[in-house]
Amino acid sequence: MVTDQRTVDLRSDTVTRPNAAMRRAMAEAEVGDDGFGDDPTVNRLQELFAERMGHEAALYVPSGTMANQVALRVLATPGSLVVAGRRQHVVTHEGGAFGLNQVAQLHPLDDTDGTLDPAELGFLVEAAGHRWPAPSVVCAENTHMASGGRPWPLERLEELAAVGVPMHLDGARLFNAAVATGVPAIRYGQLATTVTCCLSKGLGAPVGSLLAGSSDLIARARLERKRLGGGMRQVGVLAAAGIVALETMVDRLADDHERARRLGEAVAERWPDAWAAIATNVVLFSHPDPVGLLAWLAGEGVHAVTLGPGVVRMVTHVDVDDDDIERASQAIRKAPR
Repeated sequence: MVTDQRTVDLRSDTVTRPNAAMRRAMAEAEVGDDGFGDDPTVNRLQELFAERMGHEAALYVPSGTMANQVALRVLATPGSLVVAGRRQHVVTHEGGAFGLNQVAQLHPLDDTDGTLDPAELGFLVEAAGHRWPAPSVVCAENTHMASGGRPWPLERLEELAAVGVPMHLDGARLFNAAVATGVPAIRYGQLATTVTCCLSKGLGAPVGSLLAGSSDLIARARLERKRLGGGMRQVGVLAAAGIVALETMVDRLADDHERARRLGEAVAERWPDAWAAIATNVVLFSHPDPVGLLAWLAGEGVHAVTLGPGVVRMVTHVDVDDDDIERASQAIRKAPR
């Protein structure tokens, strides 16, 4: 068991702390009342994100879950289908919020490879002519966390969009997808009716997500944000860190991907027969006793989480350096089988 105080926290890329540039920007931020739309720093952040996604407008919200829920409240019509992958965040990791907040019916599809089959969506569109509920929204998640942080191939997302159902793109780690594939984030964003990004994951800001879409949709989303309790006031002190994140923290995501690959090599060396998936900064692998393994790793100063039964998740981020990866890798290599 380790005796020094430093730990390697791989539970999520949400555990990062704002860097010095973010803290300076937060301290110096010009603010106003965002409830009235007159916080200049928030407005600048929203304009920056909308431009990067190829949309008219954007809205700053407290969390990625709220961004998804607000988008679906705007897009889904009563009694319709909201189509999503059965392991997407909006289905499995939002505390059952869909059942409380929405007026539509959730229709999960297989997303084992991280994508949805456009033909299955097309079937649902056609089935509406045979007394099935019609799909009003399809949700895609890019990167797809539950399959190992896989980016959507652009062509596959284009095929899904071409079916003609309004698309909500949960882009919590969209910039990870862009860096990993070389596809500009705007190419993904323009395919969607609404698109989100989480500032407090790989980009390292302390709080907040963004939702982009048309000016009309975002005006409606602002009302839904208020209804969900997400209205904020002098929040430019947080938005300032988000601006730094968007402007300076995207390119370095490649370092997280490389460090995740090295972690994956250690996993494969220790458990050659384990199922493992690493595509960006998320490392998933199967283990017969995840709870016991996590307790053992914690004793070595390495923290991870379970994603589901029999599955361990580790996530690299800006606060994990090469020495941390070496330490975590060494712990993995000597972990009990």
